[in-house]
Amino acid sequence: MGSGKPIGVFDSGVGGLSVLRALRRELPQEEFVYFSDAGHAPYGERGDAFVAERSRSIAAKLLQEHRIKALVVACNTATAAAVHLLRAEHEHLPSVGVEPALKPAAHLTRTGRVAVFATRGTLASAKFRALHDSLRSQAEFVLQPCDGLAAAIENDSQDEVRTLCRLYARSAGEFGSAAGQIDTLVLGCTHYPFAVRVLEDIVGPEVRIVETGEPVARQTRRLLERRGLLNQRGQAQVTLLTSGSVTALHQAAQRWLGL
Repeated sequence: MGSGKPIGVFDSGVGGLSVLRALRRELPQEEFVYFSDAGHAPYGERGDAFVAERSRSIAAKLLQEHRIKALVVACNTATAAAVHLLRAEHEHLPSVGVEPALKPAAHLTRTGRVAVFATRGTLASAKFRALHDSLRSQAEFVLQPCDGLAAAIENDSQDEVRTLCRLYARSAGEFGSAAGQIDTLVLGCTHYPFAVRVLEDIVGPEVRIVETGEPVARQTRRLLERRGLLNQRGQAQVTLLTSGSVTALHQAAQRWLGL
C-alpha cells in the first residue's frame, strides 16, 4: 500500500525540525521530505488567507513531486489556518497538525497557572480560541505573544533569543511552584523547543516546559498503522527542501538534528 513512500513535513522555516526530530525517533524506518517555506516566513505575522494559500501550494508540491503518503503540518499557525482545508482537499492523505499543548499542561499544573508562548497568529486563530475556551475551567492560561522570537531562532541569533526569552518570561509573570506562580510553560510554536535550554535557565527547574513534537509523532504513527502504511524495512532518510536559503536550512538541520 505504498508504505515505502515518504512522509511530508512542512513549516514556515526551521522550527518544524523540532517536530521532525520527534518523528524520526518515533518512526526510525520512515523516509521524510521536509519543506521549509523560509522564503515566505514568518507565518505567525501573516494573515490566514496567505498562510492557507502557501500551505495548499506546499501540500500539492509534496504530493506531485514526492508522492508523500502522509502530511505533517509542523507549524501552529499553518495548522490553525489551513489543516482543515488540506484534509478536505486531500481526503485520502493522512494529515496531522500541531496545536499548543494546553490539554497536557492543564493536567500537569499544580498551581493552576500556565503560560503559553506563541505567535500572534496562533493566539488570534479561531482554532486556538476554541481550544483555550474549552479548558478555561481547568487552569488559568497566561497568553504571551512572542514577537520576533521565531525569527531570532531561525537566524541563530543567540543573544537576541536570550533577550526576547527574558522579556517575554518577565511579561508573563512570576514563575515557580508556589501558590499563584506559573509552574507550567507551553511552547506554542515549533521554533521554541530550540530555545528550551535558555528558557529553562530563565524560569527555573521547578517549571515544567511542554512542547508538541512527541504527541504529533505518536499521532502520525497511529494514522499510518490504521491504514497499513508503516514502513517495516526502510531507513530514516531525510530530503530537505526550502523556498529560502538552502545553506541556512542545511546548517540548521546539522545543528539541531545532526544531519
